Amino acid sequence: MANFIFRVFLTLVLSYLCNRVNGNANFKDVEEKLKQLNKPAVKTIQSEDGDIIDCVDIYKQPAFDHPALKNHVVQMKPSFDLKDEKLSSKNEPAELAVFQTWQRSGSCPEGTVPIRRIRREDLLRAKSVQQFGRKPHEAVLNSSTTIEHRDGQLPSINTTAVALPIIVNRSAATLVTLGYNYIGAKGIFNIWNPNVEAQDEYTTAQIWLKAGPGDNFESIESGWTVNPQLYGDKRTRLFVHWTKDSYKTTGCFDMTCSGFVQTSSQHVLGGSIGPVSTEFGKQYYLRVGIYMDPNTANWWLKIGKDIPVGYWPASTLMFYLNHSSTMVEWGGQVYSSNVKKKPHTKTGMGSGKFATGLKGNACSILNIAIVDFSMQLKYPQWVGTWADEQYCYTALNYQEGYGKLPIFYFGGPGQNYNCP
Repeated sequence: MANFIFRVFLTLVLSYLCNRVNGNANFKDVEEKLKQLNKPAVKTIQSEDGDIIDCVDIYKQPAFDHPALKNHVVQMKPSFDLKDEKLSSKNEPAELAVFQTWQRSGSCPEGTVPIRRIRREDLLRAKSVQQFGRKPHEAVLNSSTTIEHRDGQLPSINTTAVALPIIVNRSAATLVTLGYNYIGAKGIFNIWNPNVEAQDEYTTAQIWLKAGPGDNFESIESGWTVNPQLYGDKRTRLFVHWTKDSYKTTGCFDMTCSGFVQTSSQHVLGGSIGPVSTEFGKQYYLRVGIYMDPNTANWWLKIGKDIPVGYWPASTLMFYLNHSSTMVEWGGQVYSSNVKKKPHTKTGMGSGKFATGLKGNACSILNIAIVDFSMQLKYPQWVGTWADEQYCYTALNYQEGYGKLPIFYFGGPGQNYNCP
């Protein structure tokens, strides 16, 4: 009798689990989503960090699920060459030889791109199948945050003071430039592995290129992140993201929807990167650049030693960004339902230390530059710093001496004595 009751109970539990995932999704929906995301592999690589990497035919990657790319011919490399890009590398740190863990276990053949396989447990962690791989919508409060200029004065463009919206559930510390037409930007990001307190929180160090109205902006983004809900661990990982409507209904991380065309067979979006920096020890860096190809209007991602990874295609992407970006941000962001309230999250940003710690202690971004229609890399004519919660996470644009480019430092521990 006891065995019969147990079998009935087990059947009921399994039936429930098969029809409910995280309280929001049907089991059938999960299986269909997995089939949609994971394309047939020419070769499969088991990475030592637990990831499974599928080498997928370049024309069968998720981007080609988009109707606008039905007859799209992949642009294998950018058609432009930035005038100062190679010269600027002379002033860059030597520790740019960052690798991805999966590369120790194999490589993908020519004509394929490596894609991190999405597994059932990845979808089960999401709030819903539909929300998987996406940033939550940016809900904007009515008030705003004023940017502080690096010389202590309030910045202005055409005599108008600059203010940025306050976003619910996000806390950022960034360097901002706006008011011109930008067709590219880059920075060299110090790599760390900050603490993330809860599974549904994440932290990033990244670059944003934005255009459009503040409540419905377009954005393309890249950098590194620690995001346990998306990736299932707390490793530092390379990521890309995009949105056409301030994350309301469009966009996603990496290859979790059809929005980014990958061309590189050497890099995995969402793949773990290393080594990471240690406090007052060896420092490691990741160079990230996003540039519009003036001949195709595709936005290219380049990382490391000027290696093209792929592009956001103009035909599927944007309206405003099809011409240029009007705002660029460099820095960090923490997503949590426990920012801007008490008790505050303990999720760190950057190195987990405040910007005033400077080199070896705080997270930094070196060699910051923008590109305009002159197709030259240059330091922005105007910049300002912005910190949502200056007692939790800080931003500092620091110039060591006359004639040297400023270094942007940012980050913090989250909850502390002054940020309870």
